[in-house]
Amino acid sequence: MSHDPNCIFCRIAAGEIPAQKVHEDDELIAFKDIRPAAPVHLLIIPREHIATLADAEPRHQALLGRMALLAPKLAREHGADNGFRTVVNTGPDGGQEVYHLHMHVMGGPRPWKQG
Repeated sequence: MSHDPNCIFCRIAAGEIPAQKVHEDDELIAFKDIRPAAPVHLLIIPREHIATLADAEPRHQALLGRMALLAPKLAREHGADNGFRTVVNTGPDGGQEVYHLHMHVMGGPRPWKQG
């Protein structure tokens, strides 16, 4: 499994940097965003370092599916039972700030800022 010692999300996955984790298993970790854009704002990351969604390979298909299936479960558990949004920013023009694949799960009562 790939790990980048300079990646903040790899360091969170390794337990080197604290995070408010809401889910953890052998492949995925989910935690609260430190700059939430909505009342519910979680990040789902793979433990494996994959820089962007564009870098995902066919062998990651099941992992990506697990991320997509985890999103509604966590959204409901955290009170976004009236809908939520998932976002995967990819690359500089896609607004990606941390180059470790991650899915934003955002929800809760509106209005909340777009993004």
